[in-house]
Amino acid sequence: MSDSGASRLRRQLESGGFEARLYVKQLSQQSDGDRDLQEHRQRVQALAEETAQNLKRNVYQNYRQFIETAREISYLESEMYQLSHLLTEQKSSLESIPLALLPAAAAGTAAAGTAEDTAGAGARDRRRGPTSFLPGPAGASREGAGEEGKQRTLTTLLEKVEGCRHLLEAGQYLVYNGDLVEYEADHMAQLQRVHGFLMNDCLLVATWLPQRRGMYRYNALYPLDGLAVVNVKDNPPMKDMFKLLMFPESRIFQAENAKIKREWLEVLEETKRALGEKRRREQEAAAAPRGPPQATPKAGNPFEEDDDEEPALPEVEEEKVDLSMEWIQELPEDLDVCIAQRDFEGAVDLLDKLNHYLEDKPSPPPVKELRAKVEERVRQLTEVLVFELSPDRSLRGGPKATRRAVSQLIRLGQCTKACELFLRNRAAAVHTAIRQLRIEGATLLYIHKLCHVFFTSLLETAKEFETDFAGTDSGCYSAFVVWARSAMGMFVDAFSKQVFDSKESLSTAAECVKVAKEHCQQLGDIGLDLTFIIHALLVRDIQGALHSYKEIIIEATKHRNSEEMWRRMNLMTPEALGKLKEEMRNCGVSNFEQYTGDDCWVNLSYTVVAFTKQTMGFLEEALKLYFPELHMVLLESLVEVILVAVQHVDYSLRCEQDPEKKAFIRQNASFLYETVLPVVEKRFEEGVGKPAKQLQDLRSTSRLIRVNPESTTSVV
Repeated sequence: MSDSGASRLRRQLESGGFEARLYVKQLSQQSDGDRDLQEHRQRVQALAEETAQNLKRNVYQNYRQFIETAREISYLESEMYQLSHLLTEQKSSLESIPLALLPAAAAGTAAAGTAEDTAGAGARDRRRGPTSFLPGPAGASREGAGEEGKQRTLTTLLEKVEGCRHLLEAGQYLVYNGDLVEYEADHMAQLQRVHGFLMNDCLLVATWLPQRRGMYRYNALYPLDGLAVVNVKDNPPMKDMFKLLMFPESRIFQAENAKIKREWLEVLEETKRALGEKRRREQEAAAAPRGPPQATPKAGNPFEEDDDEEPALPEVEEEKVDLSMEWIQELPEDLDVCIAQRDFEGAVDLLDKLNHYLEDKPSPPPVKELRAKVEERVRQLTEVLVFELSPDRSLRGGPKATRRAVSQLIRLGQCTKACELFLRNRAAAVHTAIRQLRIEGATLLYIHKLCHVFFTSLLETAKEFETDFAGTDSGCYSAFVVWARSAMGMFVDAFSKQVFDSKESLSTAAECVKVAKEHCQQLGDIGLDLTFIIHALLVRDIQGALHSYKEIIIEATKHRNSEEMWRRMNLMTPEALGKLKEEMRNCGVSNFEQYTGDDCWVNLSYTVVAFTKQTMGFLEEALKLYFPELHMVLLESLVEVILVAVQHVDYSLRCEQDPEKKAFIRQNASFLYETVLPVVEKRFEEGVGKPAKQLQDLRSTSRLIRVNPESTTSVV
């Protein structure tokens, strides 16, 4: 598109009476076809892109001009502020001159001197300054007028600060002030713009009010005798900064440039030094004995100050500590840099070096001041290390990821805190790992994963704990045992919820408990035996499972007893008979062959055979769950189950009238008393490790319950 065509199109689009709809209508009428419309569309698009680029360029130029204008306005505002300050001081000085000259004029009139001599004397007095006034009311009025001027200057400036009128006290005056930018101490993020007012005994910090230009709101007031000033090394983009330490907090400010930062540091130190000197003199004056009245003018004589200070020389007899070494001078700043760069080891090394250097040294005021600065850094370093170990941080990396922060806390003398934070971090990690496990359909598969995750984490935590806290206070190991018990409670909660609350079969529950015990025994390799804890936490759930399964067996046995016909079993096929023989051998019944007959017959009742298999299965699964606390529960459950069967056999034997059936019942009773009960007793003794007297008594009696021969009602 030619320049003339583009300029013509631009003028047409920029005209005041331009209407888009009419323009498109005319264009459609004038065009020869689709190609003309496409070309015109491309021209409009090119013009739109050019316009957008020009607009961006203009916005950028205007933005730069706006920034430069704002900077110039800020400079102009600062200069006007200084000019107003100077004018106020000049006004105060001019107002104080007539008050000082009145006594001189009165003395000239009384001596009948000429006006020229009086003026010359006044001029000579003004050239001498305040210290050359003769002692008397004239000198006092001049000095009071100067203090009044400082107070008026301070009042004028603080009229721009809201909420600080009640903070002004007699004797305060402004020394220095300027704009600053406050940064966050931990992450070095910009917080707000402030204005600092340094007075002879305190520092007032005020924040900007954006809605009211040139006005501030009171933020904080810090006495100078409790304030420490620290230079912060330039570390781009962080530069021209200094830190104020006020126990127990600290604040970081940034000056406009390096020159203003240097002025702030120098004026703060000089003002603090002057305030300290003033306080020292006041204390000496208060402690000195009352002398003659002539002592008052001597105190104002600068030539006699050295004589007054001579008796104080013996006070400087205490041993001095050399703090002029470069590494000591830069220690606070180096600590700040190490903390900011997360060089925790370097920070603790510097602290150890300083403590070793000052180990046998006295503690004069310079050393105390240095220690105060260092203690503030120690507090900041401790806070950062505590944050590193907090559960809010990432829990990935395992226990070894905490070693760095834990070791530095131990070196700082925070062994108890390091132990507490380490264990809290690991508890959160274990809890998160358990929650992230997917609950599979198969309970045993989930329990395998749960045990692997939990006990592996516990083992790694124990090894890392032993590595980190080796040689420390033995109380930390007690804390670890308490933590391990708490963690085991967390594991048992998840375990019981999946195994016992979901009403799994006793065989599944037994396999799950067996897996948990095997993993728990692995902790014995490092001297940590938590088997008794897992027993104590699972005993109630296992008791409930045994009781539930016992009730199921009793109900099933009663149901079979109610349908008992006392007939031999016919298994129909040799394979079924062989399978039954194998099952009975697995139950411990080795002489089952003598109860089998011709073909596929078994000379026992179906009820007795089913009871034998179910009872031995219950015993085998219960022994997998066994531990000493469950001894009586298991034994009583077995006795209750066996009683149901033998009571039924005893009742049937006494009530049956058919001789053949009676002989068959005696054969089943003989199988129960002479085969099943000895097998139960032997297997129980093998699994528990000691015989059960209740089972022996149960086998030794020929009839467990005496039933009235005339009765036809079962007591079961």
